[in-house]
Amino acid sequence: MAFDYFSWIILPVLIFISRLGDVTMATLRHIFISKGFRKIVPILGFFEVLIWLVAMRQVFSHLNNAACFIAWAAGFSAGTYLGMFIEERLAIGTQIIRVITAENVTELAEAMKQHHQGITIVDGHGAKGPVKLIFMIVRRANKKQVLDIVHHHTPNAFYSIEDVKSFKHGVFTETGNSSPVGRLLSIRKGK
Repeated sequence: MAFDYFSWIILPVLIFISRLGDVTMATLRHIFISKGFRKIVPILGFFEVLIWLVAMRQVFSHLNNAACFIAWAAGFSAGTYLGMFIEERLAIGTQIIRVITAENVTELAEAMKQHHQGITIVDGHGAKGPVKLIFMIVRRANKKQVLDIVHHHTPNAFYSIEDVKSFKHGVFTETGNSSPVGRLLSIRKGK
């Protein structure tokens, strides 16, 4: 009896690729929902479910094939990773960076001004005395650049970062809108 290449190799590979695709779309869809990009979400959802149905049908048609189950699980795992990787590379959206420091922030404020990055500075009191609280809304594509400036001027500062779903007005590091990120931000800001 000849080895069934289709059932034990080709079909599991196709199931893996299908799951990789639909879970990647699902991961991106969830991220886009949380960031408020509603126009692309239904399109991703349509193709995600269509691919899922085709893959699921093949698994149910071959319930005696353990390779299909392994391919299904491996595709899910790889799709989750790939979706997060793609989202990280796109760097879509905005974040708030909060910096708390007891250091002099005059040079930091000037550096941010030169980079057209808006900041808000508030006096505060920390566990060890007076501090400055600095708030910045930054495009994710510019986050590393802004953090490099923060580290250079206030190397001992504490900072935290959170995603921002929406904003109105502001001063941001100039990047132009020629990149996919810039175009998506322009769309989002226009809402």
